[in-house]
Parts: sequence; C-alpha cells; structure tokens
Amino acid sequence: MDKEQHVSWSEIDSLIGQLSNLILKSKNKFSSITTLSRGGLVPSRLLADHLGIEKIRVDEKIIPSNSLVVDDIFDSGKTFDKIISKSEDSSKLLFATLFARRGKKFPSQLIYGKETDNDGYVVFPWEKIEFKTSTK
Repeated sequence: MDKEQHVSWSEIDSLIGQLSNLILKSKNKFSSITTLSRGGLVPSRLLADHLGIEKIRVDEKIIPSNSLVVDDIFDSGKTFDKIISKSEDSSKLLFATLFARRGKKFPSQLIYGKETDNDGYVVFPWEKIEFKTSTK
C-alpha cells in the first residue's frame, strides 16, 4: 500500500470550486444534496453554499432524482452501487466526489475534482483524529 495522501483545507477549497463549476456546466438543476453521514457531510455543506442549495439529505433510503449525491471519494465503487440502488431514476443521478481513486473505472454519472496521487489512504482534514486513532 502506498503512503497516505494528506489533503489540506486549501486543496479542499480548490476542489469544491472545480466541482461547483462542473456541476453548473452539467445543466442539471438540483433541489437538494444527498450524502452519507461520514465522509460526505463536509463536502456537501461546502457545495451547498457554492450552489445555493439549502436542503442536505443524510442517509436517505430513497434518493430523489433531483438530488445531487456527494461523497468525499470514489474508491472501490461500493458506495456508488448502493446509491444507484436507492435512486428514484439512476439516469438522472449525478454523483460528485472530491477525489476518485486512480486506476478505477468510473461510472458516467461521476464527476470528481481530482484523481488520487497513489493507492494510499486519503486523509481529509475533518478525519485527522479518526486516522490517527486507526493507525495506533
């Protein structure tokens, strides 16, 4: 396994800006953001501010077709598969992540800010304590 990749708040700000532009270019109109309760909360909040979206849905059983899905990283694809199965209309799904794991095959519904530098764990600023605890 490669060395972990630490991400700064400055890089997060830059990636959120890039993602916002990509989302706006997609011409999709979203009334909400749907996310998972761990990795996607912070990026969802930041994107909501950039995009003027007021409602953030967390851990929903059914994902409305007019909701943007946000997570921190597209890694193995398992989260994406779960999201697709919960989507009202997967043809309208847009899945936005800050990072996408290099070397993986990406679904057409995925937009991301950057590919990972290596295969190591990506450590986001909001999970530094979790990362330190898990490596002891």
